[in-house]
Amino acid sequence: MDEQDPKDSILSAALGHVPFEGWSAITLKAAIAESGVAEGLAHALFPRGAVDLAMAYHRRGDAQMVEELAKADLSAMRFRDRIAHAVRLRLELAGDKELVRRGTTFFSLPTHAVEGTKAIWGTADAIWRALGDTSDDVNWYTKRATLSGVYGATVLFWLGDDSPGHENTWDFLDRRIEDVMRIETAKAKFRDNAFVKAVNPLRIFAGIRSPRKPSDLPGGFHSPQPPTDGM
Repeated sequence: MDEQDPKDSILSAALGHVPFEGWSAITLKAAIAESGVAEGLAHALFPRGAVDLAMAYHRRGDAQMVEELAKADLSAMRFRDRIAHAVRLRLELAGDKELVRRGTTFFSLPTHAVEGTKAIWGTADAIWRALGDTSDDVNWYTKRATLSGVYGATVLFWLGDDSPGHENTWDFLDRRIEDVMRIETAKAKFRDNAFVKAVNPLRIFAGIRSPRKPSDLPGGFHSPQPPTDGM
């Protein structure tokens, strides 16, 4: 059996302490001691302490979700159902709600809010990539921003849901996705309008492109290149 990665060893050891001490320096210290990882190496792996520990837990969940989605046959599902399945899978893989609840509290602090935003954006990006999204324009951003809102709201509902099998959460998720689909339908009708096609008010977004390398938050704006001869 391969030796466990030291970062994973520390994270695994931390999970038993988080429900009592939260994502904190106390948890990290206890996890380092239990894992047997050298303290110097541990601090190199988690240079920002508890923030890096909490982000490692979140990213582990994202990676597990992507792995499970790759194994699943989603071909018979409508696309909206694939998204719902991915969000549901991500929450089910989280395991102990208290770990997520502690993380939500941690990332709600002003000093950690940016990292919390990155975490949710990263989950939305992971879902879209796993489902085969190839958008490279402003849609890259709008898809992830919309799904981030759906995911964030669903997490908060899920944390307070005590219905059997979290049925109320999955109903809530379906309603949020239905709201998004209505918006997308309205956007499509707007784009197909003859007047809109003629005036093309969306041309101001023509230079927006997705980041060339995967990142936690939106990338940049690239000025449109002038057309070459023959185009």
